[in-house]
Amino acid sequence: MQLVDTRRGVQHFTFEHHREYQQVQFKFLDAVESMDPNNIVLLLQMNPYHVDSLLQLSDVCRMQEDQEMARDLIERALYSLECAFHPVFSLTSGTCRLDYRRPENRAFFLALFKHLMFLEKRGCPRTALEFCKLILSLDPENDPLCVLLLIDFLSLRAREYTFLTRIFQEWESHRNLSQLPNFAFSVPLAYFFLSQQEERSELEISQARERAARLIQLALIMFPSVLMPLLDRCSVQPDARVTSHPFFGLNAQISQPPALNQLTSLYVGRTHSLWKDPAVMAWLETHVHEVLRMVDARDPLVEDSEHKRKMRYQSAPRNIYRHVILSEMKEATAALPLEVTSQPVMGFDPLPPLDSIISYTRPERYFLHPWFPRWHSRRVPGTPSAPGLAARGRSEPTSSSISEEEQPGLWCSPTGRAYRQDWSCRFSVVVTIHNSGSSQPLRQRPLQKTLKKKKF
Repeated sequence: MQLVDTRRGVQHFTFEHHREYQQVQFKFLDAVESMDPNNIVLLLQMNPYHVDSLLQLSDVCRMQEDQEMARDLIERALYSLECAFHPVFSLTSGTCRLDYRRPENRAFFLALFKHLMFLEKRGCPRTALEFCKLILSLDPENDPLCVLLLIDFLSLRAREYTFLTRIFQEWESHRNLSQLPNFAFSVPLAYFFLSQQEERSELEISQARERAARLIQLALIMFPSVLMPLLDRCSVQPDARVTSHPFFGLNAQISQPPALNQLTSLYVGRTHSLWKDPAVMAWLETHVHEVLRMVDARDPLVEDSEHKRKMRYQSAPRNIYRHVILSEMKEATAALPLEVTSQPVMGFDPLPPLDSIISYTRPERYFLHPWFPRWHSRRVPGTPSAPGLAARGRSEPTSSSISEEEQPGLWCSPTGRAYRQDWSCRFSVVVTIHNSGSSQPLRQRPLQKTLKKKKF
């Protein structure tokens, strides 16, 4: 890890991959493209702390319902990243930043997110909430994994109602949190739970009750499409007035923009269990009828909210799509647009930013033969000319395809052939002959123990 810059008391860091780690990263990308998890296992046997391999294999184990192994691999990835921390990098100061646009930094974000998801499933919501705060502190401006869609749920699960109401009050002015369905519904629910705490004073209980009533009505008016799916997931049958009214009916589901459909599906699928309390349902029913009275009275707020829904939520930003993919909520994943579902999504780097900052690039590759190993295209410096080659109408051999940087086992014969003696491969490196602007492999043959130099 390196300290990149310090501005206004905020320190910006970045992870770095040294040359040997880059070579392992190239092998990992080849293993991913092979579509065989065993290749990643073999790579981890040689490089047990390669972070992207640990993240990808963790997803494979989780799909195979080996939750224990998947969790251990994520913890190993976090340990590997922690060993590379800069001496002044602090997880608790709140002033250390990482740029998600750099591929080297993404593994830390993803490992933390996957770890907090495991913690939440294990019944540790308070610890998961602290990890969620950590991810948000690493890049609060851009929020690359959009943990703001998750932090309200973890706060309610951990019964940190005061924290949720406080972050809503402090961030509403510059982040418009009320325009997110999860904050629009979770914050009044938090105020309702605060009003049920007997240890609070009468004034605090009264204020919390009033704020809960005002905010839940605003949420129902702004996002009417949340109510019916929420009641359905809670196995609650609404009364005839609610089901027959067009404001909360099927038209509210069909007419909402696609981006809003993803947000509402994500919220209902994640937090419906928090609304099953009979006291919560009774409180919700009261304010649903109050909202219907306002709709029938043609309150200007209803028309204004409808106009905002039509103008906004036409398309979701990329970080929301990334959050939906990582959360694996079936309802929200089914609502993803075609441009997201039609492209391959890798667990070690889902939906990379379009403005990524690339510090090193993968070498050019090509296929030599269906049964021949895949090599990285690379020029072999100092390849001697083959005697009599020009007389036969052929140009000088200038390059060959090898997978590793020059090592003692790689050498060139006087005839221009390049060989690599490696116990893991029994094939000779193919010399590429350039002739009239085209290149074609000259010869492919097994590498023998004794290399005999033959004339062309």
